Amino acid sequence: MLFMVRFTDQPDRLDIRQAHIAAHMEWLGLHAAQVRIGGPLRETPEGNPVGALWLVEAASRAEVDALLATDPFWVNGLRASVEILEWRKAVPAGPATIG
Repeated sequence: MLFMVRFTDQPDRLDIRQAHIAAHMEWLGLHAAQVRIGGPLRETPEGNPVGALWLVEAASRAEVDALLATDPFWVNGLRASVEILEWRKAVPAGPATIG
C-alpha cells in the first residue's frame, strides 16, 4: 500500500535541518525500500525548505507512523506536523517515471 506523507517544518528552524541533514540522508538511504520517493518542498525555487513530500510503501498507517518516528528530522523536532493519506495511482497502466 502507498501513502502520501506531507510534512510541514517548524518555522525558522533551518538550524535543525542543517544540523541533522547528514543523519537524515543516511536514514533515507537505509529506508529506501519504504520511502519510494521524497524531497523537500519550497515556496520558491531559491527558498529554504518548508517541509517535504514523500511516497511511502507500508502495510498500514501504523507502520508509516513507526517509520517516521525514527527519522532524525522528526526525532530532533524539525517537523511541526505531518499528514498521512493512502494514495493510489489514477492510471495504473500508465508510466510513472520521474526525473
